[in-house]
Amino acid sequence: MLTQYFTDFVEAHEPYKGGNWCYEDGCIYTGLALLHRATGDQKWLDLMVPRINAQIEADGLTGYNPSDYNIDNIQPGRAALYLSQQTGDARYMAACGLLTRQLATHPRTKSGVFWHKLRYPWQVWLDGLYMGPTFLAAYGVQTADDTLVDDAIAQVDTAMQMLATPETGLYAHAIDEAKMQPWCNPVDGKSHAHWSRSLGWLVMALVDLAEIAGPEKFAPLRARTENLLRDVAGFRRPEGIWLQVLDRPDLEGNYLETSASAMFVYGLIRGADLGLYAGDVSTLMADLASCAMRKGANDNLSMVEMCEVAGLGWYEGRFRDGSAEYYLSEARVCDDAKGVGPLMMAYAAHLMHQARG
Repeated sequence: MLTQYFTDFVEAHEPYKGGNWCYEDGCIYTGLALLHRATGDQKWLDLMVPRINAQIEADGLTGYNPSDYNIDNIQPGRAALYLSQQTGDARYMAACGLLTRQLATHPRTKSGVFWHKLRYPWQVWLDGLYMGPTFLAAYGVQTADDTLVDDAIAQVDTAMQMLATPETGLYAHAIDEAKMQPWCNPVDGKSHAHWSRSLGWLVMALVDLAEIAGPEKFAPLRARTENLLRDVAGFRRPEGIWLQVLDRPDLEGNYLETSASAMFVYGLIRGADLGLYAGDVSTLMADLASCAMRKGANDNLSMVEMCEVAGLGWYEGRFRDGSAEYYLSEARVCDDAKGVGPLMMAYAAHLMHQARG
């Protein structure tokens, strides 16, 4: 069922931002890479290669401007690294070289963590911990540059210290180190509510870094990762997935959100296989599919009930204040790359877990 859905989705998928290099398409590429890894089926690479190749130009990446210093734009590099390993085609490492040159001069907080974007000065967002450091570490491993791996681990370690919210045991969506943004707490600079997808990015970043960096280098993050995976599992609802505002089942209008749930399923299953999570993962994938997938016209499947986008600050004439109520106000959509990509990743993790016996 899901295998055919993924095939149909990718074959019909239009580039998310008109063909420009972007993390949304990168989520699909990462999902395809993991499906290929899990199954060995060439069709997943055959679906990915022409789509990513269309965004790699002789002199750069389509629509990519490194001086935007947008950490989101780094994420598709993970798929390029995978294709370099699988094909040996030099264009993929050349693309990754462009991204590493951005990171070499990317602005950082005083504590050494990449800014989320140039237009978000002094800000660290959980999303960005998945977009940048996981690529940096993977590139470091692939090029035998331990300093890049160490940098990635140190940044995530520092960011988690900055974003920790002791009241809940979770992590804030973002922090403004300058404490200037109207969405932040003026005392500590942190945003106010726990948006599930932001925590989903963090969970995926941590389990990926655990595998990429290896146990010794990952050691500074291990305890916090184990605690977060345990705590996230504890917020799972009776239906088997998670709420849009993770820790607020009392909040009127809070709903079961599928893109974050796919991220959590991926993180928990991979965490189990990496020895970071001791809980039961046997029903996670089935519960996710049951809640996320619906049949529509002509019996075609759709992935439903995902938040289209959420952020902080001004966007398209609207101020996003980071309150729990704000996260419930964003549009819900079906079949968005930010959900389908993680669903592919979760299913691939499920297949790899099954293969381990």
